[in-house]
Amino acid sequence: MATYTTVTVTNVRHWSDKLFSFTTTREPGLRFENGQFIMVGLEVDGRRIVRAYSIASANHEDELEFYSIKVPDGPLTSRLKEIRAGETVLLSAKPTGTLVIRDLRAGKRLFLLSTGTGFAPFASLIKDPEVYDRFEQVILVRGARRITDLAYGDAIVERVRQDPYIGDLVRAQLLDYPTVTREPHVHNGRVTAVLESGQLSTDLGIAPLDRSTDRVMICGSKAMLQDCCELLNVRGFEISARVGSPGDYVIERAFVDS
Repeated sequence: MATYTTVTVTNVRHWSDKLFSFTTTREPGLRFENGQFIMVGLEVDGRRIVRAYSIASANHEDELEFYSIKVPDGPLTSRLKEIRAGETVLLSAKPTGTLVIRDLRAGKRLFLLSTGTGFAPFASLIKDPEVYDRFEQVILVRGARRITDLAYGDAIVERVRQDPYIGDLVRAQLLDYPTVTREPHVHNGRVTAVLESGQLSTDLGIAPLDRSTDRVMICGSKAMLQDCCELLNVRGFEISARVGSPGDYVIERAFVDS
């Protein structure tokens, strides 16, 4: 049986009627790689209810941060969305996951493709100095249905740009591309659509995807993952087959069948 610890919620922020984030204390012995996930849960009527959450904070930060959707009838999120600072949640003792940069081959550009709360692991990765050491340019693509769904990502990107330690690297190397599907916005279209049509490249003034130079990380819904994988596969990109086997792109395998 997995080991769980109890941590204290230090802050909760509701970004929209469907999305919220929360931070917790961090056990001194907890170690993780940026991009990994951990099990988060509550004790309800003597029963432990848990689900996997990507860690949105970087591994050098003192607190842990999580980004969540609100599911009205969800066994966990319907309760977790009511959590308040000072209350407690459960965390598993061992973070894990396949969305890590060590499983990417060397390259010049890193594309981070996300939809919805799939942005969470990238909130961690764009705070990682190693990402900017390994890649000359980082292109963050954030897909959402509505403009309000972008608010958390907007805040994180701005915070990282102003970070006193890595802000210079971020401003020089990170390109942020939020795109919306159901409302007029500066950028409109599904993540795969803006890639396939060339809209992303045109809007940012960059070259199209190229397997010889580009590496990709993907996190989002099952349908989004499937579509992105197909887009990359037909262009000759090779997925990291397993942990420790570097590829041209990686996905979080644990979420594919969940």
